[in-house]
Amino acid sequence: MGGPTERPVPDDSTPEQSAAHIERATVSQGPNDSPFGVERHGMFGVAGSGDTSGFGGLVREPQPEPDAERPYGGFFDEIFDNLTAAYPQTAQGVSKVVVYRDEMTLHVRREHLIGIVKTLRNDPSLRFELCSSVSGVDYYNPNDAATNRLHAVYHLTSMTYRWRVRLEVAVSVDDPHVPSVTRLYPTADWQEREAWDMFGIIFDGHPALTRVLMPDDWDGHPQRKDYPLGGIPVQYKGATIPPPDERRAYK
Repeated sequence: MGGPTERPVPDDSTPEQSAAHIERATVSQGPNDSPFGVERHGMFGVAGSGDTSGFGGLVREPQPEPDAERPYGGFFDEIFDNLTAAYPQTAQGVSKVVVYRDEMTLHVRREHLIGIVKTLRNDPSLRFELCSSVSGVDYYNPNDAATNRLHAVYHLTSMTYRWRVRLEVAVSVDDPHVPSVTRLYPTADWQEREAWDMFGIIFDGHPALTRVLMPDDWDGHPQRKDYPLGGIPVQYKGATIPPPDERRAYK
């Protein structure tokens, strides 16, 4: 068998790049081109640390997403107009509308969550029959401990109209209560349990809000951004799992 066939290299092809050049290009060292001005340090390409998790002291300052302006585009205007017509308190219940990357997010005040969700599900002009996901997010900001950093996120799908919309409800660590939507969407049962388990969001009215991933007697909620990264005691042989920054580095 002969060797590989050599092919001519086009004149406009990208020249070969060194590993250092690729690292500088892929690891942000300052403000990037995000519309929200997110600055990121560390993550992949971390150096000078024993952090084998790949985050390396990640610093990411959350920026508020801008309010979308009408027209929202596509079917988003129809969703919002139909919701406003069917739920007269929409102006009070929706604090912000975000349209980003062809996705619509309604930021909902928790006291209006059940009313808005019930309208989205039941109104004939909306028909969001499916709640495909309930999850949590922690927008932890060490410079503002009083912020509503915990977000409960709902992804709703209208199989009738083939629409999708996202709802977000923001609460604080001191008052992490959100009404449960399990009576409207039974599929939210174990998903709300997971959000409670990982983030500590309390879903009032849930039929059995218990942990689903961690042991029942576990202390804390592991996916909060201020949760300790390691040092977990093992129950046999007196061993411990050291924090990431104390583990050996792979170089």
